[in-house]
Amino acid sequence: MSELTTVARPYAKAAFDFALEKSAIEKWHDMIAFAAAVANDDQMATFLGSAETLEKKVDVFINVCGEQLDESGQNFVRLMAENGRLKALSAVEKHYSDLRSEHEQEVTVDVTSAVKLTKKQQDNLAQALEKRFSRKVKLNCSVDTAIVSGLYIKAGDTVIDGTVRGKLERLAHALQS
Repeated sequence: MSELTTVARPYAKAAFDFALEKSAIEKWHDMIAFAAAVANDDQMATFLGSAETLEKKVDVFINVCGEQLDESGQNFVRLMAENGRLKALSAVEKHYSDLRSEHEQEVTVDVTSAVKLTKKQQDNLAQALEKRFSRKVKLNCSVDTAIVSGLYIKAGDTVIDGTVRGKLERLAHALQS
């Protein structure tokens, strides 16, 4: 997986820079995401691993993508195929999304709570996190009744564990020390 990450970074950066220059960041994200979904399809993966010529593989791949790829997107796919990198499209999509979020100064925050948060609670939490991270916040909320009460918040490498379960675990660890 780390090999795909290493391979994907320059492609994602090049695609993002091109999209930024053309003011087409959203369009390029959609094209890369669609191409990644096609590349991840089991039948397509089998076909790409077959003994067909590179030109035939690229033509079939681009035909399957159809109108989802414009001419620049098709050229991007051709370049990746010529370098044997189509299997890295999912990693390219992830890195492209990271670059886009960084550019838009946006952060995705995973929030886990014991009960479903109301719209007002989500709005208040988003406002507080926007102040803390100095970025626009996109919340991904989920429910886990095992945390008893409180919130578990994860944004990138930052973790805020305000759950009762987490506090009890820290207390138990402190008492054992």
